[in-house]
Amino acid sequence: MDTPTTTTQAPTGDASPSAAALHQIVIVGGGAGGLSLATQLGNRLGKRGKADVILIDRSRAHVWKPMLHEIAAGSMDIDAHDLDYLAQAHWHHFSYRFGEMVGLDRTRREVLLAPVLDDDGQQISPARRIPYDTLILAVGSKTNDFGTPGVAQHTLKLETAEDARYFNRRLIDAALRANTDPDARAPHRLRVAIIGAGATGVELAAELHRTMRELVAYGLNQINAETGLAVVLIEAGPRILPMLPERLSAAAEMLLRKLGVEVLTGAKVNAIEPGTVMLDGGKQVDAELVVWAAGVKAPVFLSQLDGLETNRIHQLTVRPTLQTTQDDRIFALGDCADCPWLGTEKRVPPRAQAADQQAGFMVGQIMRLLGGEALHPYQYRDYGSLVSLGQYSTVGSLMGGLVGKQLLLEGWFAGVMYRYLYTRHQLALHGWSKVLLEMLARAITRRTEPRVKLH
Repeated sequence: MDTPTTTTQAPTGDASPSAAALHQIVIVGGGAGGLSLATQLGNRLGKRGKADVILIDRSRAHVWKPMLHEIAAGSMDIDAHDLDYLAQAHWHHFSYRFGEMVGLDRTRREVLLAPVLDDDGQQISPARRIPYDTLILAVGSKTNDFGTPGVAQHTLKLETAEDARYFNRRLIDAALRANTDPDARAPHRLRVAIIGAGATGVELAAELHRTMRELVAYGLNQINAETGLAVVLIEAGPRILPMLPERLSAAAEMLLRKLGVEVLTGAKVNAIEPGTVMLDGGKQVDAELVVWAAGVKAPVFLSQLDGLETNRIHQLTVRPTLQTTQDDRIFALGDCADCPWLGTEKRVPPRAQAADQQAGFMVGQIMRLLGGEALHPYQYRDYGSLVSLGQYSTVGSLMGGLVGKQLLLEGWFAGVMYRYLYTRHQLALHGWSKVLLEMLARAITRRTEPRVKLH
């Protein structure tokens, strides 16, 4: 294996001549872990001219992934919560490169980027090679369709901000269409099927009911606010929210049923056809919108990266130091990393809290690497899980270092803790002063905006 070193090869591609003497740290993926890491390294190393920190992402702006269900339902305006990578890079002393990683040359230590085209097919930037001394892959995860026929063609997903925007437009269009139906006040004019009853599926189901009531209040009065929306939540496992204790899972299911959500557990999806979900045993679920929120896998291109080791769901296999098994110069964190959970026989789960922890840990690893010190092993700490049911409730469990033992949470306090997680993410990116100013600005502007996004 390669030995970590601070030796820098002659720059090529995107590197500037002034950066030739600096250790070049390239981070691919601007999600919760990657952007936090780039921000912290920029503040500690880039600002002082001790390293050249580069963040690569195929999007122009960052959105915290656990909020995508709220953006999709329209209960949160993405324009008030997204963060431009260029601006963040300027404020925190790192560089941003707009592009998608498609390959890796480990011999030359270069990341390969695909050409970037605009909506009209015009080239924004050509194929490029970005040199690195240390490479950190934080490209997140995608939903896993398990080879189910029709998923790619006939379902919506919530993997990116663009997905959430698209779902919201489809939802509003469907509601407007239903409102012009002469029989619009008949029950269940708009049907939504959500496949996968993890956090995303459950949270989206609850938020959609709030959205329908708000839409009716804003003038879609030909729709019955109580029965105009039918949501079917489909889960192959024996219960919803399997990551939570069984009591909280049961409480969440009871609340969803009170909202009118039809919950189908032990229901395996065989295929998706236009407007129809085909279940094992011959049962069919008709729906105008079908959302696939089941399963997790890493992007396929990771399994094609110049000999790096991956598991069956394309995650990069890493050692406790977060270094990939085949190359000491390449690290991986977050959902795309198959990382051992020290002290157990488990692997670190693909959760936002793991990416957040690993980003903070990687700051120390980089400082040790540049100082020629031995790297430390990463120890995951499970702080539990929280699932928001919108304005209706929040359920979850806290454990480990936060409370000393497992604590089951429901209701108002759980909701406060859920919002705290997002605030903590903002603090890592902006600091207290800016976060407080943004919270005040949103509290003021919220009074002049609709309660749901209407376009």
